[in-house]
Amino acid sequence: MNFKLTIQYDGTDFHGWQMQGDLRTVQGELTRALSRIDGRDVVVLGSGRTDAGVHAEGQVAHVHLAKQITPEKLRAAINGNTEKDVRVMEAEVVDDEFHARYSALEKTYVYRVVKGPVISPFWLRYAHHEARSLDLQRMQQTANLFLGEHDWSAFASAQSDSETKRRTITSVVVSEHTDERARSRIIEIRLSAEGFLRYMVRSIAGTLMAVGRAEMNDELVTQAIAGGDRSLVAATAPACGLTLLSVRYD
Repeated sequence: MNFKLTIQYDGTDFHGWQMQGDLRTVQGELTRALSRIDGRDVVVLGSGRTDAGVHAEGQVAHVHLAKQITPEKLRAAINGNTEKDVRVMEAEVVDDEFHARYSALEKTYVYRVVKGPVISPFWLRYAHHEARSLDLQRMQQTANLFLGEHDWSAFASAQSDSETKRRTITSVVVSEHTDERARSRIIEIRLSAEGFLRYMVRSIAGTLMAVGRAEMNDELVTQAIAGGDRSLVAATAPACGLTLLSVRYD
């Protein structure tokens, strides 16, 4: 049976999604639990990798199991065999052809920034703190430059193993709201695309924040996108502010 799993995790104490030897990873934790449940070695495959410290509210994975088990019992069994910073929120039986990565049509990430002199401890693990002033309107205007299909070499890790750096961003929304628990304003940078390169969202977020601080302008951003020059791009934003929100399928 092929199961689709919708997963949430706090990425703070994980070395990312992908299995890496003895390091604690989300894929490794789930694979160990499911191998124990199925009584044989199985591998959980995700919609994509998230880096160390990056969170997920709607990561999707799939796994083929020999054991006959209902989705509800499978969810309970997985959650009973993993630490509390990772949880399967939904499990469902899908066609054998379903693949969490290759069947995905679109992914949406959000980068959260607490804007103010102090960051609440309740947000410390899940948002980046920016005490300096950020011009929201300027960030919103520049965000439009990231729409469409481009070569994103300037905004990707040099170690990215993707054959092509071309991706199509379908939506970029920069918004701001007051959060009672933070006792501050929170800026959210939300991006949707068919797929992302390693560090791409964090690099775009870092650049938009630099624009908001008047350290960069639209002309420089346009040059970076068109020319693929990494030196023109601002520092990559820290991992703690990034969350994988959702993955869309047919």
